[in-house]
Amino acid sequence: MPNVKAASDNSVEILATVALLRDFPEQGLLRGEAGTVVESLSPTAVEVEFVDQDGRTRALVAVNKEDLLVLHLNPVPQVA
Repeated sequence: MPNVKAASDNSVEILATVALLRDFPEQGLLRGEAGTVVESLSPTAVEVEFVDQDGRTRALVAVNKEDLLVLHLNPVPQVA
């Protein structure tokens, strides 16, 4: 498995897209699922929203920043 670096305390911003680095079975969430940071709860934790394919919230979870990977999404260039 490649070396994956968890989010540092300063790298998780509101509206950042993040992926889980571990399962959250109580909420039905698996490692790798992507969500959006919606609230900063403390210096070490944020609230992350996970939505279904229709955009409805399926889970709203408090997550330690060390359990997140910040995703950097780049737009795909348009081909003429």
